[in-house]
Amino acid sequence: MTNSPADSAAASLAALRQNIDRIDESIHRLLMERGEIIENLIATKAKQGGGSAFRPGREAEMMRRLVQRHGGLLPLDTVESIWRIIIGTFTYVQANYAIHVDVSAGDAAMRDSARFHFGFSPPYVPHHGPHAVIDAVARSGGDLGLVRVVSAVGDGAWWSKLTEPTAPKVIARLPFVDRPDHPAGIPLYVVSKPLAEAAALDVQLFAVRIDRWNDALPAAVRACGGALVGNAANDYGLSLLLSFPGPSGVDNAVQALKAAGMDNVAPALVGSHAEPFSTQSANRNV
Repeated sequence: MTNSPADSAAASLAALRQNIDRIDESIHRLLMERGEIIENLIATKAKQGGGSAFRPGREAEMMRRLVQRHGGLLPLDTVESIWRIIIGTFTYVQANYAIHVDVSAGDAAMRDSARFHFGFSPPYVPHHGPHAVIDAVARSGGDLGLVRVVSAVGDGAWWSKLTEPTAPKVIARLPFVDRPDHPAGIPLYVVSKPLAEAAALDVQLFAVRIDRWNDALPAAVRACGGALVGNAANDYGLSLLLSFPGPSGVDNAVQALKAAGMDNVAPALVGSHAEPFSTQSANRNV
C-alpha cells in the first residue's frame, strides 16, 4: 500500500519539525556550554588579579564576522540582537553592571537601544542629562552609561567631564552595525570607567578648550581626517569634541590645531571606539 500525497507531506513536515527541535536543543546546549566556559574565564581572571569584562575591540570583531557570514531568511536585525543579548548577558554574568541612560530627550527610543544592545539582564537606570549619567558611572563599581552623540540644546560640554585620566571614557559607539533603518539606530556613545586593556582604537575622541571660535578649524580638522562632533559654550569660551582616526589620533589632532594657528591648545583624550560597520540595508543578506 502506497502513501498518499497528504501522508507524504505530513511525514515531511514532521521530519522538518524534528530537525527544528534538534537545532533548538543544540543551541540551548551550546549556550550552556558557553556558560561553563565563562565560569572558567571568571576563575582564571580571578587568579590573574581580575580585569574588565568589557572588551569593545573583541566585540566589534565578533560583530563584523557575524554580519559578513550572515545569509538566508533570518533578518540581520534579529541575528544582531540575539548576539548582542548573548554578549551583554554573559558580560553581566562575569561582572554585574547597570546601564545609566540619558532620557532627557525621551525614554522610549533610549530604552529600545539599551535593550537591543545589552538585553534585559543589566538594570536600566534613567537620568536627566548626560552629566548625570557620567557622574553615575564615575560613582559605580563598573557600570555603563549611554549618552547621545548629537547633544540636545542645553546639554553643554558633557565631554569635558571625561578629560581627567581617571574619569570615565567613551569606549564604544552604537549602533556598531550601522544602517539607515536600524531598529535601535540612535547614535550613542557608551561610557565606562577607563579600560586598562581591550579598548577599540579605530576612532579616538578629544576635548579641546578654546577662547573663541576659529573659522579655520573645521577645514583643518577635515584635512587631517577628523570631524567636529560637538561644540558648546562654557565659562571660559568654547569646548569642542573632535574625532580622529586612531590609534595615533592625538598626532592628527595636534596637527589640525597647528594648521588652524592654535599651537598652544592641547587636545585631551576622552575615549575611543571601533569604526562603525556599514551595510547597504537592514534586510541585506551578506
